[in-house]
Amino acid sequence: MTGAAVLLLDAAGPEAAALARAAADRGHQVHAATVADGPAPAPELAGRVVTDFARPDRAVEEITAYARRRGVGAVLTANEYLTGLAARVCAELGLPGNDPHLAHAARDKAAMASVLTAAGVHVPYTRLVHDDTELHDALADPGVGFPCVIKPVSGAGSAGVTVVTSPAEAAAAADTARTARGRYGDAAAGILVQAYAAGDEYSVESVTQDAVTTHLAVTRKAVTGGARRVETGHSLPVRLPRATETAVHREVDAAIRAVGIRHGASHTEVVIAPDGRCTVIEIAARLGAGHIGVLLQHALGIDVFAALLDVALGRPAALVPTVHGHATVRFVTAPCAGRLTSLAGFPKPGPGVPFVRWRAAIGGLVTAAGVNADRLGAFVVTGPDAAEVERRADLLARQIRVRVVSAPLRTGRT
Repeated sequence: MTGAAVLLLDAAGPEAAALARAAADRGHQVHAATVADGPAPAPELAGRVVTDFARPDRAVEEITAYARRRGVGAVLTANEYLTGLAARVCAELGLPGNDPHLAHAARDKAAMASVLTAAGVHVPYTRLVHDDTELHDALADPGVGFPCVIKPVSGAGSAGVTVVTSPAEAAAAADTARTARGRYGDAAAGILVQAYAAGDEYSVESVTQDAVTTHLAVTRKAVTGGARRVETGHSLPVRLPRATETAVHREVDAAIRAVGIRHGASHTEVVIAPDGRCTVIEIAARLGAGHIGVLLQHALGIDVFAALLDVALGRPAALVPTVHGHATVRFVTAPCAGRLTSLAGFPKPGPGVPFVRWRAAIGGLVTAAGVNADRLGAFVVTGPDAAEVERRADLLARQIRVRVVSAPLRTGRT
């Protein structure tokens, strides 16, 4: 092994695994900070420190002590819930990282709305509410209106988020938001009521190094309708009209600065109205999930995981596209809650289909999609022409047959 060791905060999940592989392939020892009963970490690990992420002060002490013993020269995370902790650890170790005093604003969505508004970023009008009286007042606020969005202060993957079209729906939506706690004992007070931003949904994938931001791509998001919105696909890169792209990048640049992102990835969700107006919905100080890293690699030739490793190590990162193609990921969901009895027609890897992933077990219980974590599987389609890639992905998606029985199978039944 050569070079400084690399430490991941949480080493489970596809993005963390890709970061671990990128580091190991370049000769770095890979270590991780994990919780005692967490998911299985990436297999490349040379060692790990077990800590309690729900006690951040103690976690910082334990992680930094471990990092100093092991010669760690870079700290990264793909876990949105740990981006603030990563900023603190980097600051303690003197490593490239985000502003530890602002990092909470990329996690606490009430703080996010406040700092983005103060920075002049166009965001939805937002009210923080703590009880039923404040909820009633927020719903009566002309700045909110209907439809509106009720969501938790802390959360990810659309958990606890409801689009509300009338006052009668608000109480149930508020209860949903209150019960959608984040990980690691996150106990942020209150829930948010936001004005609904109408338009098409996108995200902007960016990497910042030494406070200089490179926007890698704009991603189109396919989202279900109704009260609970779940992402069903991502496609990139999207070519926006020049004036619209400039306006989007201007808003995203301001948002990145406002939440103190100085070294690393960011994933900014935006809505573009029919008149081209850009509204920033949320920003996360991490790479976009949902296999966006895979899309960037195949559509643009950018190894974003290697680039993020270089950023964390303080080395120049390769962020210029080497190819100019198109990639889309489609997610498969269950038609209803119940027991998964069969799957047919799911794509296999091959030319133009570089990535497939199925998460659910035949015979296991599944739920209808209410949050992004309910997705059963995904496949990626790539090619030089955007329209042809989308057409092929649609064709493959139509061939998939997922059968779910609405009631659990009886004991002993085959």
